[in-house]
Amino acid sequence: MSTTTSPRYKYLDPQALSRLKNLSVAARSVVEGFFSGMHKSPHKGFSVEFAEHREYTPGVDPRHIDWRVFGRRDKLYVKQYEEETSLRCYILLDKSASMEYRTENNLSKLQYSSYLAASLAYLMASQHDAVGLMTFDDQVRENVPPRQGSGHLKVLMDLLEKTKPGNETNLGQTFHRLAETIKRRSLVVIISDLFDDADGLLGGLKHFRHKNHDVIVFQTLDPAELTFPFDDVSRIEDMETGREITSDPRAFRNGYLQELGNFLDDVRGGCRASQIDYALAETNMKFDTFLGTYLAKRQAIGHF
Repeated sequence: MSTTTSPRYKYLDPQALSRLKNLSVAARSVVEGFFSGMHKSPHKGFSVEFAEHREYTPGVDPRHIDWRVFGRRDKLYVKQYEEETSLRCYILLDKSASMEYRTENNLSKLQYSSYLAASLAYLMASQHDAVGLMTFDDQVRENVPPRQGSGHLKVLMDLLEKTKPGNETNLGQTFHRLAETIKRRSLVVIISDLFDDADGLLGGLKHFRHKNHDVIVFQTLDPAELTFPFDDVSRIEDMETGREITSDPRAFRNGYLQELGNFLDDVRGGCRASQIDYALAETNMKFDTFLGTYLAKRQAIGHF
């Protein structure tokens, strides 16, 4: 299929997409069938009906090449079957109030996450996969089910354009509800700062795995949230609840960094234990550099 970028979609960056074009978004085990050689079927020994030939593309299992056609046309073609199907992907985008945070010269966490979501959607549309988008804060706000096609991609881009920060978040409950609503095995990509209770958050993430979904988590943070470079801060306000905390500046910074370190360790460890892909995205890194590095690594270690 042909996908086109439009200048009116700010989150589709043509230069960034050109740098990502040779990468694919692949699933480990959730694909029921295969399409254009991108995904392998988990099914063995089932009966499929031959439908048509299509031109061979690099990466297709050579067992599906029709050598008789090659002998007649001197060109490689593969057999395509009725049972072939695409990967389904759900992109879950956190739009809670804390995602509005930004420091000077950086995108807000929501803007950065929207660039990641748009790029992923474009890549998946380009590889003929079905992609959907859900935005959430303390509940799901927008839900566009996975579909294929350039027209559907425009629907997703329109949604990203109008997405604004919302209310406080409740990740654990939201993820539990979503895990129950996504019925067919899918690739679930979660883009969030993950700022919530670690136990509840991890419980929700594990629920997706319990439902046999492949899960990728991109934790998006501003670099200031990781280093806390504020030497004179004695009062801080929670962007979601409005609650204020006061303390001695040095004690506050030390306590914050200790708590953050423990939280990140818990999240990373919980994801690793549940076979969930986790990557930390800092908003001072170019989003296409982050995404390209992640996808290249995912491909290199044989996740498809």
